[in-house]
Amino acid sequence: MSSLDVARAELALAVLYLNKAEARDKICRAIQYGSKFLSNGEPGTAQNVDKSTSLARKVFRLFKFINDLHALISPSAPGTPLPLILLGKSKNALLSTFLFLDQIVWLGRTGIYKNKERTELIGRISLFCWLGSSVCTTLVEIGEIGRLSASVKKLEKELKNTDKYKNEQYRSKLKKSNERSLALVKAGMDIVVAVGLLQLAPKKVTPRVTGAFGFVSSLISCYQLLPSPTKAKAP
Repeated sequence: MSSLDVARAELALAVLYLNKAEARDKICRAIQYGSKFLSNGEPGTAQNVDKSTSLARKVFRLFKFINDLHALISPSAPGTPLPLILLGKSKNALLSTFLFLDQIVWLGRTGIYKNKERTELIGRISLFCWLGSSVCTTLVEIGEIGRLSASVKKLEKELKNTDKYKNEQYRSKLKKSNERSLALVKAGMDIVVAVGLLQLAPKKVTPRVTGAFGFVSSLISCYQLLPSPTKAKAP
């Protein structure tokens, strides 16, 4: 493959990635929390970037609550334990509520909705919903990692006298386990970010701590949205 072909393939991946509204939102999120880390809550250019990017991100999330509303009423995967189903549905309900209320906050911040006090109250309620959904996500990921771990151990016993890394099913389960572990780390970081935004522990979770955790969490989200090379080659 020539250097030109490699460049085309890389650009195709970039185009595929940036065509996603979700990817652009997460890039803006990284900028937002990076600015929050730099400003540490102090007035200045970094804080202005934080606030303006936060408002801009809300446009990307218009009607996004429909996604989790659809997941809420859709049937769960067969064989999923009831506690994990309930936690998953709770996460969908809370996240959908957060995204719906966030639209009202956007209307208030842009001046379309005039009641400033109610806008702030709705904004706080929406953040509590996001905090709750992050907690549910954390518990779901812990449960799913436990299930995968048991499944991998069982498969290892079956493949005792063979090279397990040549087994496609084993590699697939390991990949899923790694993806779940990364999602667990992100969910845990999002809990810290939500606590920081709500100022539930202002002495420990400062704006700088919130910004740092939010920035790393955003980078993880950007990584999770990366397309595989095979998808870019398909067109």
